[in-house]
This record gives sequence, C-alpha cells and structure tokens, in this order.
Amino acid sequence: MKKEIGYVVSVVGIAVMALGFGVIDLKLEFLEGVAGNYIAGVGIVAVIVGVVISLKASGVKKGKQVAEEVPIYEGVGKNRKIVGYRKD
Repeated sequence: MKKEIGYVVSVVGIAVMALGFGVIDLKLEFLEGVAGNYIAGVGIVAVIVGVVISLKASGVKKGKQVAEEVPIYEGVGKNRKIVGYRKD
C-alpha cells in the first residue's frame, strides 16, 4: 500500500512541476503571487519524496546482501539428493 502512495505522490509532484514550469496553463488565484520556480521546486521535492517512499516500501536495502541458503547435493544426475544447506 505504501508503494502506491509513493507513486501517487510522485505523479502529483510531476503535475506540480508542470504547473511551475508553465507546461500546464492553469489560472489559480492562490498561485498568482508565487513565482513559478518555487512551485516547480515544490514539485521536484514531491517527486523525490514519492520515490523515497516507494523504495522504502519495496524493501530495497542499500549495501546489504542477504545470505541465501544454497543446497549441498550428494550423488550424480537423477540419483542426487540434498544432504544439507550452506549460506552463500
């Protein structure tokens, strides 16, 4: 669920950036006194926050590798069987 929230925040940030850069010409009274650069900056921050939320929700770990168990086999071909596991 958090991943989708991150996507929504990113899309809203892109829309706000488009408003700030003038790609979307939308006349809103409360935005008339604010410079377009500030509006675009808020949009960029929203995109970054959305990406961070999405990455945190998906469980992407930076710099850590999870030790995976690898089976140890005995025998050859169809006659092999698993006799244990080791962490790789």
